Amino acid sequence: MSRAKQVEQTIEPTVAAPVDPGLARSVIAPLYVDKRLRTGEPFLDHADGMVAIVRPLRDAPDLLAAAYLFGAYDVLRDADEWLRARFGPAVAQLVADLRQLMRLSERTRPRRGEAGEGQAEALRKMLLAMCNDLRVVLLRLASRLQTLRWYAATKQEGTEAFARETLELYAPLANRLGIWQLKWELEDLAFRFLEPETYKRIARWLEEKRLERERFIEQAKRELNALLAKASLAAEVSGRPKHIYSIWNKMRGKQLAFEELYDVRALRVIVDTVAQCYQVLSLVHSHWTPVTGEYDDYIARPKPNGYQSLHAVVRDAEGRPLEIQIRTRRMHEFAELGMAAHWRYKEGRGGRSASADDERIAWLRQLLAWRQDIGAPQRPGEAAVEDRIYVLTPQAKVVELPVGSTPIDFAYHVHTELGHRCRGAKVDGAMVPLNTPLKTGQTVEIIAAKTGGPSRDWLNPELGYLASARSRAKVRQWFNALELEQSIVAGREIVDKELQRLGKTAVKLEDLAHRLGYATVEELCAAATKEEFSLRSIEQALVAAPAAPEAPPPPILTGKPKVAPAGKGKVLVVGVDSLLTQLARCCRPVPPDEIVGFVTRGRGVSIHRAGCVNAQALARRQPERVIEVAWGRASADAAYPVDILVHAQDRQGLLRDVSEVFAREKLNVVGVNTVTVRGEAQMQFTAEVGDTATLRRALAQILEVPGVLSVRRR
Repeated sequence: MSRAKQVEQTIEPTVAAPVDPGLARSVIAPLYVDKRLRTGEPFLDHADGMVAIVRPLRDAPDLLAAAYLFGAYDVLRDADEWLRARFGPAVAQLVADLRQLMRLSERTRPRRGEAGEGQAEALRKMLLAMCNDLRVVLLRLASRLQTLRWYAATKQEGTEAFARETLELYAPLANRLGIWQLKWELEDLAFRFLEPETYKRIARWLEEKRLERERFIEQAKRELNALLAKASLAAEVSGRPKHIYSIWNKMRGKQLAFEELYDVRALRVIVDTVAQCYQVLSLVHSHWTPVTGEYDDYIARPKPNGYQSLHAVVRDAEGRPLEIQIRTRRMHEFAELGMAAHWRYKEGRGGRSASADDERIAWLRQLLAWRQDIGAPQRPGEAAVEDRIYVLTPQAKVVELPVGSTPIDFAYHVHTELGHRCRGAKVDGAMVPLNTPLKTGQTVEIIAAKTGGPSRDWLNPELGYLASARSRAKVRQWFNALELEQSIVAGREIVDKELQRLGKTAVKLEDLAHRLGYATVEELCAAATKEEFSLRSIEQALVAAPAAPEAPPPPILTGKPKVAPAGKGKVLVVGVDSLLTQLARCCRPVPPDEIVGFVTRGRGVSIHRAGCVNAQALARRQPERVIEVAWGRASADAAYPVDILVHAQDRQGLLRDVSEVFAREKLNVVGVNTVTVRGEAQMQFTAEVGDTATLRRALAQILEVPGVLSVRRR
C-alpha cells in the first residue's frame, strides 16, 4: 500500500481538528521521503526552510502548516479534499494558491533575452491578482528565498534563470510589500549568482575595510550615545547591515567609487516618538557637519511601500562621511517586516485601536493589489487595475485585458488579423465557447481559420462576445472596410451604366473622376453609391470636355490677387474677376481656411483646402494646374456648405436634439443622411456656415448632446 493511501486511511476525513503546524509536518514528512523539487532540493528541506523564514515574520499556525504542506498536491491524489477535511478550508486554500503561483513561475520564468521590465510588471500584477489570501505572497517569497539559499549552500549550477527572475519579479515584489528582510537577501543572493566576480570584489572591499569601519562606527556610537544621554533621550543605537547589491547599485547609478559611498559607514537610531526623531536629527546636525543635499525626510513623505525614516549624511572632524537613519520602534518594525508588522499590531501588540488597524490594513490591501500604478496616473477612460485580468499565451506571455474579456478579445489584443480569423479557443487545454469570460491565470490558445472575417453577432452586446472597446472598434473597422468595398463595386456599376447610356464607354474613369473633383476612381464610385452627385453631372462633365487639343492652362498669378465682392457661394477670386470658381465637395473649404485652386477642364477653378489629400494628389500629378486663390471680402449673407459627421448611440429624439443645435446657431441644413447599425447612429449633415469659428462652436455644442460619441468636420 502506498504512503499516500496509508495517510488517507489514518486521518479521519470528516473531522477538522485545530490547525497544528507540528502535526502537519509529522503527517506530510513520510510522503516527502525521496521526493525532490526540480531544483534537486528535497521536499522536506524546502518545507523546513520556508517555515524558518516565515515564522519570524508571521508566527501563525495556519500559515506555518501551509508552508509544511506546500507539496501536498505532488504526493497525494485527492490533495484538496484531504487538506480541507484535515486542516480546514483556510489552509487548503493557502496550499492551492501557493501551488498555482509556483506553477506560474515555472511557466513564465524568463530566459535569456526575454521578459523585460514591462513583462515582469505584468507578472507581478498577475501574481497578486491570483491570490485569494495575501499571505500566499509571503509564502511564495519564502519559497523563492529558500531555493536561493539551497543553491548557495550546494553550489549547484543552473541558477541564472532563478536569479534573473528573482531580481525582476520577487525582489521588487518584496520591496513593494515593504518586507526589507527578504528583499535584501533575495537581491544579494540573486546578484551573487548573476555577477559572481563583481559580488566577490565588493565583498572583498567590505572585508578589507571592516576593521577600520568597525572602529569608526564604535567611536561614532559612543559620541552619539553621549549626546543622547546629555539630552535625556532614551534611544537604541546600532550599526546598519551592508547589502552588496545595494552598494553595487549606488556605485553604478551615481558613478561613485567604493570609497565615495556615504552609507558604507552607517548608524541606525530607534526612539519612541516622531518628535524624538527630529530631536535626534537636531543633535546630529549640531555635533557633525551636514552634507548638503544628502537629507531625506521619509516620515513626512513616506515611500510608496509605506517606509518611514529620517536619512541624513554628516562628516566627522576628519571629513569621513557617516549616514544616520532615525526612526521610531513602529517604523523600524514596519521597515523590517512590512505587511507582517501590521499583522502583529492587528493582534493587539503596540496598543493601536482596532479601527485604526482596520484603516491601515485596508490601505495595505490597496497597495498590495496595486490599484494605482505609482508614477503612472490613470488616463481618462482607462480602466482601473481592479478592472483588469491577466491571462497567458501558449508561450507564457502575460496579456492584460478588461474584466469580462473573452477569447475573441484576447485574439484581437494579440493581433488584429488573429481576431478577424478567430473561430475557436482552448482555455487551459479545453475547448470553450467564444463568449466565455476569461479569468486571471488561464492560458488561452486561439484556433484561427486561414481566411475570413468576424461575425456581426460579435457586435451584439446581448450575446457577450466582446468586452473590450478596442476589440469592438476593430470589428467595426472591418465591416466599414467591407461596406466601402461593396459601395465601390456598386458605384462602379452605376457609373458604367451611365457611360453606356451616353455612349461614352471609351472615357477613362480616372479622367472622369478628376473632372468631377475626385482624386481616385474609388472615391468617385463610392460617391456615386451615396448619391453625392447627380448622374447628370457625368454628362455635363463629358460635354464640357473640349474635343480639340487642350488649351494651355491659365498662367499662375504671382502678384497680389484682386478681391471681388463677396456673395453667397461666390466669394473666391483668382486675380481675374470673371474666372469661374467652385468649392470642392471633397473638403468643402470655409473662411478662413487656407486654400489652393486647381484649374479643371471646362469647369473653371476648383477650390480646395490646402491640406486636402485630393488637392495634394492633383498637385503632384499636374503641378502646372495649381493656381493662387484668396478669399473675397466677407458679407453678412456669405454661406458655405460643410459636411459634419456625427457618431452617436442611437436613441429616440437624437436627430431632433442635434437639429436644435443647428437651429440655435442659425445654420441652414441642406442635407441629412443617417444610418443606424447595431444601436449606433452614423449621421452626416450638410450645413451652410459663414466661417470656421461658427463651425467650431456648433461642433462643440453637438458633442454635448446626450449619446453623441464624436463629431467632426468631414
